[in-house]
Amino acid sequence: MAKILVIEDESAIRRVLVKILSEESDQYEVIEAEDGLVGIEKIKADDFDLILCDIKMPKMDGVEVLEAVKKIKPEIPIVMISGHGDLDTAVNTMRLGAFDYISKPPDLNRLLNTVRNALDRKELVVENTMLKKKVSKNYEMIGESKAISDIKEMIEKVAPTDARVLITGPNGTGKELVAHWIHEKSQRAKGPMIEVNCAAIPSELIESELFGHVKGAFTSANKDRAGKFEAANGGTIFLDEIGDMSLSAQAKVLRALQENKIQRVGSDKDIKVDVRVVAATNKDLKQEIEDKKFREDLYHRLAVILVQVPPLNDRRDDIPLLVEHFANKIAKEQGTALKKFSPKAIKQLQQYDWTGNIRELRNVIERLIILGGKEVNEEDVKLFAAK
Repeated sequence: MAKILVIEDESAIRRVLVKILSEESDQYEVIEAEDGLVGIEKIKADDFDLILCDIKMPKMDGVEVLEAVKKIKPEIPIVMISGHGDLDTAVNTMRLGAFDYISKPPDLNRLLNTVRNALDRKELVVENTMLKKKVSKNYEMIGESKAISDIKEMIEKVAPTDARVLITGPNGTGKELVAHWIHEKSQRAKGPMIEVNCAAIPSELIESELFGHVKGAFTSANKDRAGKFEAANGGTIFLDEIGDMSLSAQAKVLRALQENKIQRVGSDKDIKVDVRVVAATNKDLKQEIEDKKFREDLYHRLAVILVQVPPLNDRRDDIPLLVEHFANKIAKEQGTALKKFSPKAIKQLQQYDWTGNIRELRNVIERLIILGGKEVNEEDVKLFAAK
């Protein structure tokens, strides 16, 4: 049932609005407030799906109510109620975030259509918020060790800036997860995050993948194609395994970072891009520079902020939390009952040498859930998680 709050100081108008809405649908619960201050107290104390608010009221006017609601519960749509002399103000409230406005005396059809549209909008906003939370949960950083706490603290400081970040660490430690956290906590979170696995793309195609190409640039270029940098415009591009990028592609990435411009393969036309670059590698790039396999000037451009993700062996205290996290996640994915791990089983897991890091632990947990007993015990770990 949709809960609607009517904030109106004129009792006659308030009664009309309540009557219209109550008679329109038994799915509307209508609550009254005689002024803005009372309305704000009700909003703080309860959850509403829609607010109808008069503009001219004593104590606290409609514009002040709108501004307050946008701070405390910005997801609630607000429809302003305007008198004849309030029309300009009503239009201005939409710039401040009001969903719409209706005039006094309220036209029945106009009122009901506006209410339906506003409630549909609220439902869509809630669905999108839930979806975003669901997506974000795929990139949770699990752990309370000092190493992980330090990374979380660094992300909080770095994410709101546009500083380029280089993430280093062995395979399977969660470098991609760190990159996603940086994007989701940044000012670019509403923009795209485009991922490029530089190790998975053949060297002869990496430049086309990153910068696009024009028709006829090479044999299979049958039409113009935008690259990943253009796709990431206004957002973040994540260059994973950048240590595997060819030197010629490195030179073009360097130019893109220096000038915020790219050129598609086969074209001499500059295209402006507004992209934040986050890169990751499991290689020692300083050694790669000595071996003439990586450009030193590109390294310094990328490593404005350096984030070192530790191997799992250096954060064994986080294993109990990771086991619980993966057990819950796997149970939901497979639609099965949650399976517990005994304290001795977890202690046994903490003793292993996790050369494959978090990725390997996740696979082992899934294997133990499938093959272990009702409660995974120490013997199950020794039998099914053996190296």
